[in-house]
Amino acid sequence: MSTSSSIGQFPNSSSGMSHSEWVLDSGALHHMSLDSSSFTFVFPSPSIPVMTVDGTLMPLASVGSVVTPHSSLPNIYFIPNLKLNLASVGQICDSSDYLVIFFLFFLLCTGSAVSEADWNRS
Repeated sequence: MSTSSSIGQFPNSSSGMSHSEWVLDSGALHHMSLDSSSFTFVFPSPSIPVMTVDGTLMPLASVGSVVTPHSSLPNIYFIPNLKLNLASVGQICDSSDYLVIFFLFFLLCTGSAVSEADWNRS
């Protein structure tokens, strides 16, 4: 899997990437999206500021889930001022449904949980 994956068809963002593309971010604590139309479930949230990597504070509008035929991401922060959708590697790994492995030239993200015994054999 590359560092982004399509999960739907939405208009292009100002960054040049489609609103349907997600960037895997090993530094993000939460999944974050700029596109409210991609959410299937939305829950109101207090408008707390979320700090980006450059120190910019952006308001959290709500929290929800994105579910498509290809993927499902729960607990996504909706932050309208973002330039990219960010999928938190930590949040993906904490879900215990996925294993993410970074290699020198590529990234492996598998949808089936791998036990420690299986990992030690490879």
